[in-house]
Amino acid sequence: MCLAIPGKIESVNLQYDDTVRMAKVSFGGITKEASLEMLPDAHVGDYVLVHVGVAISKVNEQEANKTFDYLEEIGDLGELEDVDEYLPKKEGR
Repeated sequence: MCLAIPGKIESVNLQYDDTVRMAKVSFGGITKEASLEMLPDAHVGDYVLVHVGVAISKVNEQEANKTFDYLEEIGDLGELEDVDEYLPKKEGR
């Protein structure tokens, strides 16, 4: 199963001898790096779907929140390795 998780771009910079656009993406308080090479028009404040460290599409904030809610509703997330580190932190978790 492939899973892309929505997150909000917090910062953008160039890495690898200024050849690759990378972003710090927040997944509900957990920040990870993701490549923006597939999304040259992505900027700070945008919500993106990230799969294996690559931002693959932009989504709006409502869609990102709906996706978080859906991921929580499906009960088989526990079977996915390390999925909790990508989900947003909510009170009581």
